[in-house]
This record gives sequence, structure tokens and C-alpha cells, in this order.
Amino acid sequence: MRPLGRTGLLVSEVGFGAWAIGGSMWGGADDATSLRALERAIELGVNLVDTALVYGEGRSERLVGQVAQRHRGLFVCTKIPPMNYQWPARHDAPLEEVFPSQHILSSCEQSLRNLGLETIDLLQLHVWAPAWADRDEWWEAMEQLKRHGKIRFVGISINDHEPTSALEVIRQGRVDVVQVIHNLFDQSPEDELYPLCLERGVGVLGRVPLDEGSLTGKLRRDTQFPPGDFRQRYFAGRRLGETIDRVEQLRWLERPNRTLAQAALGFVLGHPAVSSVIPGMRTIDQVEMNVAAAATGRLTADERTRALQHRWNRNFYRA
Repeated sequence: MRPLGRTGLLVSEVGFGAWAIGGSMWGGADDATSLRALERAIELGVNLVDTALVYGEGRSERLVGQVAQRHRGLFVCTKIPPMNYQWPARHDAPLEEVFPSQHILSSCEQSLRNLGLETIDLLQLHVWAPAWADRDEWWEAMEQLKRHGKIRFVGISINDHEPTSALEVIRQGRVDVVQVIHNLFDQSPEDELYPLCLERGVGVLGRVPLDEGSLTGKLRRDTQFPPGDFRQRYFAGRRLGETIDRVEQLRWLERPNRTLAQAALGFVLGHPAVSSVIPGMRTIDQVEMNVAAAATGRLTADERTRALQHRWNRNFYRA
């Protein structure tokens, strides 16, 4: 367990990333399998789950809600989609087109209905633009939800590979938690974001720790992704082969009691600013492998120093 910034709460080092159980962009998911995976995660000590209103058009939230209603100690995080449905947010996108106050309020109400809960532990904006840090409307809407007992804490999910875009809003003290991409390839949060989070007591959720599956070490050059799986686009063209070449250079991290995936999770957890790492999970096998990383995935200081040499600056989310 680790502190979630200044919230006063302790959360499990490994959280449950619930995008995959929405089933809309990962080639389908069976609800019964997803529910068993969630229950198994809780049995193993996971007390944080991260979902979003758009995951499966509410399907992920509804599944999380079924489990959360039976396990009241579960820390539930969800996210408000941008009203214009543009991921990532453009830096020049007007706040009024993305997160007007009424959209924030109504999205929260819909998430509460999906989850079947009276209060959301952490409500996050699903995209972020640095120009919004100086705008009061989004923050006042969040504060209103707090006053009415609808949410407990406020967060933002930082745009893909843009950790510095959140520096100003953190300095202003308006967010309790940030969610950011951090893995063996994208190490950029460690430069400026994490030192500031530690200074200001802001919790960190490390997302995409396995680089959309590449850092499991299981992808091959002839891997065929299921229909509807967004990784068909993410690893399109020469990207898959280029990624596999990079992954093969990381095989030295494997041990008899440590898979490459567990080492990848351990790398993210090796930074003291990280509160919880949230790999996507939808099967019991994935849950057991990921949760074990809290123990087996630890890197020595020398291993982490060597791993830092594998930094790779690229953005496969953009065309």
C-alpha cells in the first residue's frame, strides 16, 4: 500500500485498469470473466480500480459498480469524457467545447447511475490542455460536486506523452491526483512532473505501464489483433516490428521468478512519486501476474539505472 498524495488514503501499489472490460476497443470481453477478474484482484489486495464513462459506453462502469457495491472499501476512480470526443485534447481547444460546467455535472450523474454509488472517490477529466489551468469553470464544477457529496477527490488524466502540460494546474493546487503514461519507454514523467507531485503532495496513477501490451514480451511480428482492437492502429505498419526490436533488448530484465511484464510494472513502481500503477486487466491470469509484480517486479538500483537507458521518445497514438 502507498499514500495517494495528500488525500490521507492508502491505495494498493497495483490497481485494476478497467478499460479492457468495457470491451469496445479490445476485441470484446466476457462480463462473467471480467467480474471474476475483479473479484480475484480484490482477494489479492487490490483496492483501487480505474474506469471511465466512455469505456464500453458505460459497460465498464456498470461492471465495476456491481463489484464496488459488494466491497465498500474499493477506491473507485472514473473519468469524464471530453464533450467534443477528441482524444487527446488540442492545446487550443476552448474549454467551453470540451468541459463546460454542465457537461461535468451531468457526466458525473451518469457515472453515479452506472456505478450504483452515491459518491465517486476520484473524478478525473479524461483529457487536459494547459490553457485550462487558469479557467475557473471546470474547477468550480468539481468543487460543487464535492460540496454535494458526489465526489471526494479531483484529478486529471494527462494527454498522451505530455506530462509537462499539467505542471501549472498542480502548482495551483487544484488537483489531488494525476494520471499519466509511464513505462520503460516513456520515462518523461520523471523529468519534471514527478518531482513537482512529490513537492505538492499530488497522487500519481501510472497508466499504460505495459505499452499497450508490448512490454509483456508476448507480441510477435505476425501477431494479429482481434477485430475492433485499437492496437491494430497503435501497432500499424512498421510500428509492431520496431517495437518488438526494442522489447527484445529488454529481455535481460527477465528472471526465473520475474516476467518481463512484472519487471515493467516494477520499473514504474520504482519511482517514489507513483501511488499506484494501473495495468489493464480482464482475466484472472492477468490479475495474478500483475498483482505479483508488487513483490517480484522490484528492480535493484543498478537494474533501474540500466533500464533508464531504454527511453524511447515516440507517439503511436497520433497518426
